[in-house]
Amino acid sequence: MTSKPSELDQALSELAPYFWCAFGFAMFSGFLIFAPTLYMFEVYERVVNSRSTTTLLMLTILVIMAYVVMEISDWARSETMRSAAMRFDHQMAERVVDAIYAAQLRQPQGLVSQPMSDFKTLRDFFQNPVLGALMEAPMALVFLLTLFAIHPYAGFFALIGGGLQFGLTWLNERTTTPALMQANKTAIEAQKYAQNTLRNVEVMQAMGMQAAIQERWSLKQLDFLALQALASDRAAVFQSLTKLVQTTMSSMLLGLGAYLTLENQLPGGAGTIIVASVLGGRVTTPLVQAVSQWRPVVNARDAWSRLDRLLSQVPAVPPAMPLPAPRGTLTVDNLVAGPPGSNVPLVRGVNLRLEPGQVLAIIGPSASGKTSLARLLSGLWPCLSGKVRLDGVDMHAWRKTELGPYVGYLPQDVEVLQGTVAENIARFGDVDMGRVQEAARAVGLHEFIMKLPLSYDTDVARDGAALSGGYRQRLGLARAFYGKPVFVVLDEPNASLDEAGDAALLKAIEHFKALGTTIVLITHRASVLSACDLVLLMREGMQQAFGPRDEVLSGLRAA
Repeated sequence: MTSKPSELDQALSELAPYFWCAFGFAMFSGFLIFAPTLYMFEVYERVVNSRSTTTLLMLTILVIMAYVVMEISDWARSETMRSAAMRFDHQMAERVVDAIYAAQLRQPQGLVSQPMSDFKTLRDFFQNPVLGALMEAPMALVFLLTLFAIHPYAGFFALIGGGLQFGLTWLNERTTTPALMQANKTAIEAQKYAQNTLRNVEVMQAMGMQAAIQERWSLKQLDFLALQALASDRAAVFQSLTKLVQTTMSSMLLGLGAYLTLENQLPGGAGTIIVASVLGGRVTTPLVQAVSQWRPVVNARDAWSRLDRLLSQVPAVPPAMPLPAPRGTLTVDNLVAGPPGSNVPLVRGVNLRLEPGQVLAIIGPSASGKTSLARLLSGLWPCLSGKVRLDGVDMHAWRKTELGPYVGYLPQDVEVLQGTVAENIARFGDVDMGRVQEAARAVGLHEFIMKLPLSYDTDVARDGAALSGGYRQRLGLARAFYGKPVFVVLDEPNASLDEAGDAALLKAIEHFKALGTTIVLITHRASVLSACDLVLLMREGMQQAFGPRDEVLSGLRAA
């Protein structure tokens, strides 16, 4: 039973017309390569003997025209492969980005930027010279058959040279590939290490950790450079041997032609000797190009393997019928869940129900599962058992592009992305300034924004570096409440807020509660509990108490 082609295989098969077209141009250019050889032959056999300048002029014009057509054909082949690369990007770019996001949710520290680099490697490989060399390979067979037609000895001599070239190519692959693969793996590890340390550069600088961290990175980088140097040295040896075989074969064919002429076994005289020498060099040209460009082949193969594995691990979500807009009824039934990819539950035995407009506060000591529960309620993590449903629909299975406008989420670590204030609040969709300002006013941020250099058009750096922690958190709150969502999850929304920010948060919760928004907030502060209807107490990942606010809090005081 044949396995189903992977997504990359299917995308590649749809590009077959581009490859066939480029192959046609390559074959056409290959036949035109005969032009200088034929020109040389005709000059020796016809012009020299006839001493006709008219014949020489016509032959020269014809060979120049052949050169022009050959260059146009090569340009057309290059453009065809560029179009194939663009088509591949159009087919797979969005799918790859979706898979990266989905995989990052499963393994937050696992991917970094490698899949995007792999995708770029594959896209760029469409225009790599090694593909052109492979497309020209059939012409090498034509040249070989022509040599056999001139004389069997010439054909066998070229065949032996081609076999040596193939053997060198195979040995090059066998000896350089392991070192290249290990070098790439080490380079990826060094890149990940550098990116992870840059996220903590302030801590490193304040406590004098930079030298030690840099030394560790340098060791990883030195390992990568050593492996790369080893692979380069081996490849250089094989490239030199390949060029030696090519150069020697051309000269040996010339000598063989001279010997056969002396023995009266080579028709055509001196012209045929030169033709055989030129064609002998052309037989091995594609293999020489393949050897010299073998590293991109290995890199593309490794990138293909990694990207294919990612896409198979994160299958595409099949299209589904659109669901009606949710009203905000949240139900959690016998919830047991842990981080994606793990069977160790961090949350167990949670049961609750919220009606539209109700506010739930989740409280409990540190490491009690509150943040994990927030991710589950937001549909970010799957459940090991039980369900989290919004209006009866599984939150995790609901397509986020469809559900997203109705949901607000503020994580514990607020991320502000590179862009304007308005774009961050509007979730980088179409900016509706009326709704943007409404969300900003709701969390008490409008006056601060108006004091910025360009107000709502002010660009904030990555991670909101241009904003203080409190205002970054308020910006995240405005984004969560943008568009009047029906369901909002806030994880420690007042962790970085002062008294004024606390008051603004309380006012925002009461405002959206009145609009019918269902709100879940995780907090250690009692200041926002006055706006809550229900309280859920978590301990060691388990639900300890759930019910009306006053009832649960009274039970805690009594205990």
